[in-house]
Amino acid sequence: MNNTPLAERMRPRSLNDFEGQSKLLGPKGTLKNIIESGLIPSMILWGPPGTGKTTLAELLSKIQERPFYQISAINAGVKDIREIIEKSKNTGGLFTKKNPILFIDEIHRFSKSQQDALLGAVEKGIITLIGATTENPSFEVINALLSRCQVFILEPLPIESLRKIITKAINKDEILSKKNISVIEDDTLLRLSGGDARKLLSVLELVVNVLDNSKTIDISNDKVMDVIQTNMLMFDKAGDLHYDLVSAFIKSIRGSDPNAAIYWLARMIEAGEDVKFIGRRLIILASEDIGNANPNALLIAQSTFDAVNIIGLPEAKIILSQCVIYLASSVKSNSSYKSIQKAQEIIKETGNLSVPLHLRNAPTKLLKDLGHGEGYGYAHDFSNNFVSQEYLPNEIKDTCFYIPGNNQKENTLRNHLKNLWKDKYKY
Repeated sequence: MNNTPLAERMRPRSLNDFEGQSKLLGPKGTLKNIIESGLIPSMILWGPPGTGKTTLAELLSKIQERPFYQISAINAGVKDIREIIEKSKNTGGLFTKKNPILFIDEIHRFSKSQQDALLGAVEKGIITLIGATTENPSFEVINALLSRCQVFILEPLPIESLRKIITKAINKDEILSKKNISVIEDDTLLRLSGGDARKLLSVLELVVNVLDNSKTIDISNDKVMDVIQTNMLMFDKAGDLHYDLVSAFIKSIRGSDPNAAIYWLARMIEAGEDVKFIGRRLIILASEDIGNANPNALLIAQSTFDAVNIIGLPEAKIILSQCVIYLASSVKSNSSYKSIQKAQEIIKETGNLSVPLHLRNAPTKLLKDLGHGEGYGYAHDFSNNFVSQEYLPNEIKDTCFYIPGNNQKENTLRNHLKNLWKDKYKY
C-alpha cells in the first residue's frame, strides 16, 4: 500500500503538468522567458502555500540537469549551508549551467547570520539560490541577499486550475483512479483549498478515505463539510488552518469585536505563530481598516511590532493583547485603502499622464525657458498657506480619489478640504 500523500503523488513532473501561474509560465511569462534563455538566476519565490514553489524549483533543476540540494530553514543551520557550498565548489564553473541549485524552503525563517552565510556563494555563482517564502521578502530577507536575487510572485491557483487538479487526481493517480469516484459538487472542496493545490488534494484524499466504504464515492458539498468537521484535527495537523486563523483574526478586529479578536489571537499564539507575523498584520490593518479615523492606531501598531520584536514570547502576548483590544475597539475607516486602490485603477486606465508644466522641476535655465515651473504658486506665500491651483494632470483633473469616512476625525478633514477647495472637493 502506497503511504505517500496524494499531494506528493500528484506533484508535477514537467512544466507542461504545472497548473496555474500563467503570469510567470504562460507564453509571455517572465519566468518562462528566463528558463528558455538557459540561464537561471538566483531567485526568491514568494507566494501562499500550495502554489508550486517547491515543485517549480525541482523542475528548474531537472530542466537544466543541475544538482539539486533542498533544505528547510526550520531545521537547517549555517553548518548545513556551508557543507552544501563546499560540495558545490567542484560541481561546475562559476555561473555555468551546471552549478547546483540550492532550494531553501521558508527562507524567511533564516536569521541574518544564516542568510549572510549564503552571500559569497551566491555572488560568486558557486550555487544558484532559490528561496521560497510565504512572507514579504522585503521584510524577511536581508537587503544584501535580496539584491542578488530576482523576486517572483506566485498567486493562489484559480478555480479552473484547481478543477483540473481534481480531475487529474481522480483519473490518473495510481490509487484514486482504481476507485469509482464521482464529484457531484466541488464548491466546498474549492473553498476549503483557498487556492492551495496541496490543501485541495489533502482534503480530497481525506474525503475519499472516509467515504471509501461503498462501490461509488459520491463527493458533494455536504459530505465534504461533514468529513472535515469530524476530522478537523487531522485536517489541521500540518497547520492548514494557518491562513484561516489569520483571516478570522483580522476580520474580528475589522468588525470591532475585541472578544473574538482576542480569542483568535490566543489561537494563533497557541499554534506557535511568529509574533512578528502578527505584528505586521496589525500594522497593515491599522492603515487599511482604521486609517485617519484614528491616526494613533498606526503609531500603536508600529510600537507594538517594535516591542514584541524586542521582548518575544511569552510576555509579547500581553503587548499584542493590548494592541488588538485598542484596534478592535477603535472607530473604523477604509478611505485610505480605497483612495490608493482607485488611483492605481485610474493609472492602469490612463497610463503615465504628463506632469503639468507648472509642477515640473526647473533646475536649469533651459527648463525654465521651456516653461517648467511657470505659474506655480508656492503655497506658503499665500494666506493660510494655501493657493487654489491644479495638481492633477488635465485629463483627470476632476477625479476624486480620497473620500473621507463618516467619523469624527475624517468629518473634520472633510470640512477642512471643502473650505479650502470649495466645489473641487464635492462630497
